[in-house]
Amino acid sequence: MEFFHALNVDEKRCIGCSRCMKICPTEAIRIHGGKAAIQEHRCIDCGRCYEVCPAQAIRIKDDDFEAIRRYPHSVALLPAVFMGQFPDDINVSKVYASLYELGFAHVMEVESAAMIYKEAKERYAREHPDVRPLISSFCPAIVRLIQIKYPSLAENVMPIKVPLDLSAMYAVQELVSRGIPREEIGLFYITPCAAKVSAVKAPVGEEKSLIDGVINMNLLYNRVYKHIKDMGKNHQYPPLSRQRLSADAILSTLTNGERRICTAKRSYAIDGIENVMDFLDRLENDEVEGVEFLELRACDQSCAGALLSVDNRFLCGERMYARARKAAERERNGEMPRDREMEKYQEYLIENSLVDEVQPRSMMVLDPDISKALEKMEKIERMKVHLPQIDCGVCGAPTCEAFATDVVCQQASLHQCVFYRLHLEQAGKMTLHEGRTNMYAVWGDDRISGEIEV
Repeated sequence: MEFFHALNVDEKRCIGCSRCMKICPTEAIRIHGGKAAIQEHRCIDCGRCYEVCPAQAIRIKDDDFEAIRRYPHSVALLPAVFMGQFPDDINVSKVYASLYELGFAHVMEVESAAMIYKEAKERYAREHPDVRPLISSFCPAIVRLIQIKYPSLAENVMPIKVPLDLSAMYAVQELVSRGIPREEIGLFYITPCAAKVSAVKAPVGEEKSLIDGVINMNLLYNRVYKHIKDMGKNHQYPPLSRQRLSADAILSTLTNGERRICTAKRSYAIDGIENVMDFLDRLENDEVEGVEFLELRACDQSCAGALLSVDNRFLCGERMYARARKAAERERNGEMPRDREMEKYQEYLIENSLVDEVQPRSMMVLDPDISKALEKMEKIERMKVHLPQIDCGVCGAPTCEAFATDVVCQQASLHQCVFYRLHLEQAGKMTLHEGRTNMYAVWGDDRISGEIEV
């Protein structure tokens, strides 16, 4: 079974620096022929490789902005962090108006469904008292991480549609109720990360998403920002009739956004993929007990720190908190946020919020036959003893353990280990030419050929 992946390597740009290989949290990247290669069964589309690549060789498969022209009623599904990218002199009204002027017929922030999502989770928790801790399905990179690296915890992930999907359902219902044919409605999510591209193109627990396209948030920000600057300071933008989101909805995508409004007695909000993995290691080893709910996000500061964010994650978070304070003040003054309009569909959305249970897809399945898998596991352990255990990466794998696994699974040759080759050369069992040939296989001809001046 293959995952859809939003991340891919442009081999023409790749310089084989191995930065991506060393930083990947699931050890999904190898170097072959001087180029990075992604092992699809391990990749979770977290985007760490994208962030560190100096050659911009990691690409994200998103949809072209012009795809919105195919639909008379194109809907921009915005994450709240999109608003947090803009400087203080560009308010929400300007952003909404610019999106309309750029071609969208409708604009909706997906956090409009945050409180309905909260209610759906609370109902699920009441109906499944024996499943603890419950893990939020909000971050698709975390869902995939659990599937492949912590398969024993897959049943703890709540099989509930996230606010993006609930908002998409609402948008379709609302527009169809106005007499608009479904085929004329195009839903486009403005994604802050690669994992959400994958979640749309190949949703976990569903056959197909309602969303028709995914647009890079960084690229759309540049379009909107340029449009506003081109219009000039004197351009008149129609004001919003009232605020679009409640304070709780605005903050729901930041770290602690779900936890602060949940009713669980003991819960944690953890961001950063390394922090999440450290906690899940402890949880899987029964070192942590009594936890009822976990909000886990792959990015530091959650979606404010996503890889397609334009501005600093802390500045983005500061703007979102400022917007939330203004929203809370308006609510205290009796103004109801527009996201409350969704409440008329609340029961429909909650009743249709469940998806199929998250299935484990362990990256460590060595063979479908359990006896052969155990045999391979023993071989890996024996081979590790003879490897240097310094994780130098010269073999093209991130660690000695990963290399041993590749060799046993016939995805690499033991001769790729420089220490093993030196041992063979000293014993007269391998020539220098043969050793060089093995280096070519990993790092390519160009990097090794030629004279080096000292």
